[in-house]
Amino acid sequence: MTPPETSTLSSRTQRRPSGAAARGRGASSRPGRPGRGGRGGRPARQRPLPLVAGVAGVRAAGLSLVVCLVLGLLGWFLADAGLHGAPRDALRVGALGWLMGHGSGVQVENTPVTLVPLAVTLLAAWATWRRAVRAGEALAGHGPDADRLADGERDWTVAVASGCFTLGYLLVALVTDTVAATADTDPDTGRVVLVSLVLSLGVGLPGLAVGSGRAAVLAARLPDSVRGLVGVTRRVLGLWLALCTAVVLLAVATDFSTFANILSQLHVDAGDVTAYLVVCLLLLPNAALWASAYLLGPGFVVGTGTVVSPAAVVLGALPMFPLLAALPDAGTPGAWQGGLLVLAPLVAGAGAALAQRRDPVPGVVDATLRGALGSVLAGLLLGLVTALSGGAAGPGRMAEVGPSAVDVLAHAVPALALGGAVGALVTLLLQRRRG
Repeated sequence: MTPPETSTLSSRTQRRPSGAAARGRGASSRPGRPGRGGRGGRPARQRPLPLVAGVAGVRAAGLSLVVCLVLGLLGWFLADAGLHGAPRDALRVGALGWLMGHGSGVQVENTPVTLVPLAVTLLAAWATWRRAVRAGEALAGHGPDADRLADGERDWTVAVASGCFTLGYLLVALVTDTVAATADTDPDTGRVVLVSLVLSLGVGLPGLAVGSGRAAVLAARLPDSVRGLVGVTRRVLGLWLALCTAVVLLAVATDFSTFANILSQLHVDAGDVTAYLVVCLLLLPNAALWASAYLLGPGFVVGTGTVVSPAAVVLGALPMFPLLAALPDAGTPGAWQGGLLVLAPLVAGAGAALAQRRDPVPGVVDATLRGALGSVLAGLLLGLVTALSGGAAGPGRMAEVGPSAVDVLAHAVPALALGGAVGALVTLLLQRRRG
C-alpha cells in the first residue's frame, strides 16, 4: 500500500492537462478517433503550427485546382480525341477555369468574359472547409492549456493558423495565375487575391475553429437567441436555394426537346456534347440564382435590352447554349405565373417553422422577431451571392447577363421577413394549442 506522502507527491507531479483535453475537444478525446501515438506507445510529437496550417492551405487550393485541370484534359480529349493542340493547352484552360471560379475573368478574342462559374467557387469552398477542419483537428493540442487560460493568457492558435492557411492558399493562387495567364487571356489578379482571401477567412477560419474545438467553446458562450437566429437563416436560405435549383431542373426537363434541339443544331459529336453538359453543370448555381430573381419578381437579363420576369419576357437573338432552353417563351406570361411571388414567403415560413419546432421560443414577440430577423439575414445573404452570379458572357448583347443584386435585395428582404414572421408565429400558436 502506497504511503500517504508518496501518493500526495505523485499527484502533485502529475502533468497538467493540455488545453484541448481540458476542453474535451482534443484529437485523442474525440469519440471514435483515438489519439495518434508514436513508436513504442510514446505520444507523437506535434508538428509546428505554421507548417500544418500552411500545408493545409496549399492542399485546399490544390484540391479544387487539380479537379479543374482534370476537367480541362478530359474536355480536350473528348473534343477532338487529342488531335489538335497539346496537353499543356488543356491544362491552361483548366487553370483559367479555376481562376474564373475565383472571379478573375478572362479575355476571349479581346472580349471580356467576367461571368463566374459558381460551381467552381463552391468546389473551392468545399475543399477549403474540408482541409481546414482536418488541419484544425491536428492543431487541437496546440495553444495554452486550461490553467494558462484561467491565468488570463490569450489563445491565438486559430488566428495564427488562419494566417498561415491564407498564405498557403494565396501562394497556389498566385502561382497558378502567373503560369496560366497570357497576354491574350489577361485574368484579373486582384480579384483572384480578393476571392482567395474571402474563401480562406470566410470558410477556412471557421473550419479551423471547428476542427480544433474552439468553435464549440465559443458557441457555448453565445446567447440562445443568436444561435436560434442563425438556425432560422440557415434553414430559410437552404430551402430557398434548393427550390430554385429544382425549378431550373424542372424547366429543362419540361422543355427537354428544345434542349436537345440546340445540341443537334450545333452539329457536335458525343465528346462535344459531354463538354457542353459539363459547362452547363458548372453554371447550374448561376442559373439557380437567376431563377431566384425570377421567382422574387425583378427577374434577370440575358443580354442588353432583354428581361425575363413574371410580368414580361422580352428576348432577342440568343446564343446556342443548351441551358438557355430553360427560359420561358417570349411575350406576356400567364396570370398564374404572378402567383409564383408567394413562394418566397411560403419558403421563409417553412424555414422559420422548422426552426421553431426544433428550438422552440415560448414568447410570441420573441418567436416572431426571430423568424423575421433570421429571414432578413437570409435575404441579405441571397443578395450578396446574387451579385456574383452575373457579368459579361461574351461580345455585343451578351456583355450583360444576370439579375440585379439591388433589385433582388429590395424584393427578397420584405418577402422573406413577412413569411418568416408568420411561419414562426403560426407554429408557436399550434405548439401552445397542442400543449
